[in-house]
Amino acid sequence: MTTLHRQQASRGRILFCCLLVLLWDNGTGQIHYSVPEEMEKGSFVGHIAKDMGLEPRELSERGARIVSRGKKQHFALNGRSGSLVTTDRIDREELCPGAPKCLLNVEILLQDKVKIYGIEVEVIDINDNAPRFQEDEVDIEVSEHEAPGRKFPLPNAWDLDVGTNGLQSYQLSPNSHFSLHVQSKADGAKYPELVLERALDREEEPVHHLIVTASDGGNPAHSGTSRVRVTVLDANDNAPVFTQSVYSVSIPENVPVGTWLLSVNATDPDEGVNGEVTYSFWNIHSKAKQVFELDSHLGSISTIGHLNYEESGFYEMEVQAKDNAGFFARANVLVTVVDVNDNAPEVTIASLTNSILESSPAGTVIALLNAHDQDSGENGQVMCSIPNNLPFKLEKSYGNYYSLVTSMALDREQVSMYNITVTVTDLGTPPLSTDTHITVHVADVNDNTPTFSQTSYSAYIPENNPKGSSLYLVTANDPDIEENAQITYTIADDIFQGAPLSSYVSINSETGVLYALLSFDYEKFRDLQLRVTATDSGEPPLNCSVSLTLFILDQNDNAPKVLYPIFPTDGSSGVELAPRSAEPGYLVTKIVAVDGDSGQNAWLFYSLLKATDPGLFSVGLHNGEIRTIRSFLDKDALKQNLVVAVTDKGEPPLSATVSVTVVVADSIPEILSDLSIMETPEANDNSNLTLYLIISVASVSCLFFAFIITLLGLRLHRWWRSHLLGVGSDKFVAVPASQFVDSYGVQAFLQSYSHEVSLTTDSQKSQLVFPQPNYADTLLSLRSCEKNTPLLFSGDSEFSKGNQNVIQVSPFLCHFTTMRC
Repeated sequence: MTTLHRQQASRGRILFCCLLVLLWDNGTGQIHYSVPEEMEKGSFVGHIAKDMGLEPRELSERGARIVSRGKKQHFALNGRSGSLVTTDRIDREELCPGAPKCLLNVEILLQDKVKIYGIEVEVIDINDNAPRFQEDEVDIEVSEHEAPGRKFPLPNAWDLDVGTNGLQSYQLSPNSHFSLHVQSKADGAKYPELVLERALDREEEPVHHLIVTASDGGNPAHSGTSRVRVTVLDANDNAPVFTQSVYSVSIPENVPVGTWLLSVNATDPDEGVNGEVTYSFWNIHSKAKQVFELDSHLGSISTIGHLNYEESGFYEMEVQAKDNAGFFARANVLVTVVDVNDNAPEVTIASLTNSILESSPAGTVIALLNAHDQDSGENGQVMCSIPNNLPFKLEKSYGNYYSLVTSMALDREQVSMYNITVTVTDLGTPPLSTDTHITVHVADVNDNTPTFSQTSYSAYIPENNPKGSSLYLVTANDPDIEENAQITYTIADDIFQGAPLSSYVSINSETGVLYALLSFDYEKFRDLQLRVTATDSGEPPLNCSVSLTLFILDQNDNAPKVLYPIFPTDGSSGVELAPRSAEPGYLVTKIVAVDGDSGQNAWLFYSLLKATDPGLFSVGLHNGEIRTIRSFLDKDALKQNLVVAVTDKGEPPLSATVSVTVVVADSIPEILSDLSIMETPEANDNSNLTLYLIISVASVSCLFFAFIITLLGLRLHRWWRSHLLGVGSDKFVAVPASQFVDSYGVQAFLQSYSHEVSLTTDSQKSQLVFPQPNYADTLLSLRSCEKNTPLLFSGDSEFSKGNQNVIQVSPFLCHFTTMRC
């Protein structure tokens, strides 16, 4: 029964292995992770669920597990996080000793779909091993008569780590007799040697204690030490003697590596240790040292490399026999190499043209070749050939000489260089062949015109650019090379706004960078059209042209300009009138401003900066209209000073301010008296007080007479106007308006407003009455407004001067105003 169960279990394992092989063939590509060695158990390796395209919970749901195949597994699946973790501490030196790369393979099986995923985990080396010497203590014996310069081998150190973490250098403790020499072998291993620098004296110091330190390149670096004890021996008086002064041998060049050639023999008449002899090459060429090897104890010479008769048919070397005291003897060894047919044919280039013009005709000679073989007979007969897909061919000229010529015209822009492989094959059995590579450069001819990447260019330049600043870069390409591709850029000279283009811009002839010679002004011109020409330096020169348009972008370099109100130039103060009976929203006046910029740089916004009574007036944000916020009160001052700011929307914004004086009154005497008070100087001199009082009385009298004359004039004007209106009312059609730009950049017009003003007189007072305002859609002409009779007083406020200083009505209100008595 037990045997039957074992057979069934064995069959199940075989079927499972076959299933794994099938699943591995159908699995996806390998997933690669890397993890440093010596990490703690349970350390994170990689997000295996994410890399398999699954959610972490799907690993458990789909029955994911690692297939062990009977091997120890260093990794495990974390079903909760969906990651691959370590199951134990991994030692790279134990798993992959000496290997430059340590890779561990993990296979994960998804049982629900029976699918295998291959994972490759690279274990990264860390500097966890220090260099160690093969021997912790070394004893060296040196005769006191040993000449300086003798070398003594030292044990080499080894490091289990690899790369920069491995062994890097040796150091010797400071001393006055020895130095350290490090030799590097072909495999990269380093071997230290102790060199005698100064003669020893046993009676002075019989033993020298040294320390050799080996260090690796890790961070931090680790090191290991070995103690060296040098014992100075007493000298003896006998040197070894060779049995022959010259040893010779002949050998074919095709002998295998390791073939024994001969043995040398030297004897020392001394006894014991002083009679022991060691052999070494003393005078040997570096090439011979790579071919021959000498047994230091037996004196036998054998090959360690392949012989080549064609390289060297004869070797001469010197062998030295040395006893332990340092005495030595030397003998010559002569090795003759016998020739064997083992040479491949060779190609000698007798003449070569490395460069050929692309315009050269077919049949142009490129090179003259000579094919030869150092062997003889059929082994020395050769054949020469080149690939068939090149525009070249070989023509045999004389003997084993071949001419390499062109078979068709060449085009440098398609292929600028050809690498031609010339194959020479001998007729031996088996045939030997040699490849020779010839590089042919196709020289350029100026057969291509410079071309621009675009048919036209455009650039956008902000105005007020600094003089000398770079504006744009135009680049033309020429498939040719050297001088034929050296492009010079120029600007076609033309006249723009009465001046040559060369006074506006210049171009760097080598780089194609366009520079500004002056600062552009958007308000003067909006674009500048150029024509750039690119000319190569070939012979003859070729050129092409392209158009370039520079569009000037507006900047906020113009502050708003107030067009209305315009203050008189004779020193008088302009004011606006508002009746005390005005209701909230009453239009007092309108600020009109323009901006020389465009776009949002010309969008204007109006704001009230300062006012005598801030709660009495408001300014329209976009239209600049000054309106009353509330009705006038008796306590409100007759004179209201307003400061309005006009700001554009540029970056940074620019602004202008305008002062507006609004007089609030219902009677002429009230206006006159208040204006007289306003114009009275604030600082009075006590010494001139009497003079000022006399002048004030005279001014009031003059104002009274001027007021009577004004009433008569207004009555006559009303009578004339009533007759004039009776004839025809078409004389008051709309007057042409001045055009401005409002804050939105569209055309705006000034509106005119008419008021009916009635003046009543009685024995008590004269009263100026403002009925409900009548708004008209009539356009205002500033020119006609400026010609009307002033309503306000001049700067000296002397009303006694008569009719010369009369009230100046604002241009905004100067038209269509009637007076009633």
